[in-house]
Amino acid sequence: MFQQNGLSLDQAPPISVILRLFFVASLFGILAGFLILFYQNNIFDPSSLGAITLVHTLTLGVMASFMLGALFQMLPVIAGVVIKSPTRWSWWIQAPFVLGIISLLLAFNLPQYYHLYWLASLLLGFSLLGAIALMLSQLLKLSHHSASSKGISFALIGFGLTIILALYFTLSLSGVVAGTYYAEVKIAHYSFGLFAWITLLIISISFQVIEMFYVTPPYPTLVSRYLILVIFLLLIVSIVLPQVSLLVIFMLFIAFAVLTLYRLTQKKRPLSDATIWFWRMGLSSLIVSMLFAILYNFLPLLWILNISSIAFVSFALSIVFAMFYKIVPFLTWFHLNAQGYFTAPMMHEVIHPKTAKKHFWIHSTLILSLLLSLLIPQIIIFSGLLTILSFGWISYQIIHAKLLYDKTQKDGEKFDMSSFQ
Repeated sequence: MFQQNGLSLDQAPPISVILRLFFVASLFGILAGFLILFYQNNIFDPSSLGAITLVHTLTLGVMASFMLGALFQMLPVIAGVVIKSPTRWSWWIQAPFVLGIISLLLAFNLPQYYHLYWLASLLLGFSLLGAIALMLSQLLKLSHHSASSKGISFALIGFGLTIILALYFTLSLSGVVAGTYYAEVKIAHYSFGLFAWITLLIISISFQVIEMFYVTPPYPTLVSRYLILVIFLLLIVSIVLPQVSLLVIFMLFIAFAVLTLYRLTQKKRPLSDATIWFWRMGLSSLIVSMLFAILYNFLPLLWILNISSIAFVSFALSIVFAMFYKIVPFLTWFHLNAQGYFTAPMMHEVIHPKTAKKHFWIHSTLILSLLLSLLIPQIIIFSGLLTILSFGWISYQIIHAKLLYDKTQKDGEKFDMSSFQ
């Protein structure tokens, strides 16, 4: 999370803000593993209770928590946006957010308690729309936008539309609204959630971090300037013409992934750590997901849709893990170093590169097991256990980083600035 002009401690939010959001994401990831063990192969039926519960656990509990945490950290770096009182704002966002997710998951599984839907609507609407308004209002004040800051703005707008469409669902399920356009809204909800929020946010961040972390040539100006806008406009058109617009979007995602993989072959840093492995796996998974999504439009078989969905999960989680292993070690070192501790642990002491590589193999095995469970149903048990292990691994790294941070603050030694006067 470096910036060419430097990042001051005044700009950066407290480390607790980011670690807390990341830790909640890891706990929901562990919950996702238990849900896989409970629902087993029912998760591969898109209309089943198991699939709906698992999808929202992953997209809201895991992805949204990780991404909001990353945005709190990255907005000062990428856009120079400083959110005032970040600790207070993060609590106002996170507390109702977590309660809202729990209410929604309970509502799915306890339909007789329909009031849980409007409770989830209230909590999630307040927290997520509030977070979007907070970040977007700061981004809109910028006089000059980079490709990343502009893309993040579009991703946040897409996330807002996703939440508004979701509120239509929950309010119709609770009986507040009639739900006349339920089927049409459902397609738009998934499209904006998966493509306008998750994918556009990852693309926006990649414009900066691929070049910054791995010292690659910059993206072509045509791509960095217009790709996000074109995809967003196509998503708007997809509300009326879903098939044609989505096919074009899928092809643009493939083109982006191929270009980024090519850029990674041009990196000037010879060493490859686990984060670049996660990036390559994520981008390759995006290509596979979109190819099978295109195939599904012409051959609508369930196994094709399942492969596309598993590959998309691999894409999203792989990139999240790649960013996690950059953010947490840097933040721990940066905050302690900025406070004057010359005993601040180095980044490799916070999370050792070998630790990240071990997680990469756990994650890869998990994705492979999910694919194999389409052929051998019994393997789904292994997939659930691996999901618990994968996110348990992440939660341990967060706890370890926080304990190391607290220990340094308690026992570490600071520079004596008076000796320089």
